[in-house]
Amino acid sequence: MLNLVSFGNDSAMPPLLIVHGLFGSARNWGAIARRMADGRRVVTVDMRNHGDSFWAASHSYADMAGDLAEVIETEGTPMDVVGHSMGGKAAMVLALTRPDLINRLVVTDIAPVPYDHSNLHLVAAMQAMDLTGLSSRADADRRLAGAVPDAGTRAFLLQSLDLKADPPRWRLNLDVLGEDMANVTGWPEISGRFEGPVLFLAGGDSQYVRTEHREKIKRLFPKAIMAKIPGAGHWLHADKPREFEAALRVFLT
Repeated sequence: MLNLVSFGNDSAMPPLLIVHGLFGSARNWGAIARRMADGRRVVTVDMRNHGDSFWAASHSYADMAGDLAEVIETEGTPMDVVGHSMGGKAAMVLALTRPDLINRLVVTDIAPVPYDHSNLHLVAAMQAMDLTGLSSRADADRRLAGAVPDAGTRAFLLQSLDLKADPPRWRLNLDVLGEDMANVTGWPEISGRFEGPVLFLAGGDSQYVRTEHREKIKRLFPKAIMAKIPGAGHWLHADKPREFEAALRVFLT
């Protein structure tokens, strides 16, 4: 099963499951999870091929939705689910195939459509980076800077670099993520509808959820509502954490 990090205690409110995006991990969501755990149990996960979860030979959305279903079935009760980017797509596939497992769904800055961008250049940069003799995050940042010029992207990627390992290693199955990148940026052919409440929450400065996606969203999720957080980009929970938390609380309670 996926590696879990839990916060808070059981309460009358449904437990909340938080699902990270590509190259992320449960630890990226620690601050939000702790704050949301003031009145309920909150579970964050490392997705397959990420963090401290198992490595597998495939990384399809059917696989990821199955992993999330196992987590919820082990929990023993339907959960509210928040999914960001890749995690949002996995959560949508879960909702469409196992609607009995989800109470309320929050999809953050992603739509149920294929995208034409690729993150293969980031996979290649991490694979090519010399990890020999690394002893500090600053040193790692300098080595990655030539291939990844954006400091924010480097900081995000380097959260998955384990400097305590001997030798240092990425907590990412880069080979499989590279091989399945088309699946990650794509969207599976899937039928079904999720009739429960859904919030599509996008960053105001992001282009991932666009007007032309609304028809597809409403067809699959007829009760979906859509909102934006002004001034936030794709990582809206990091750009505007208080506003993001407030939006979750309003929708989930």
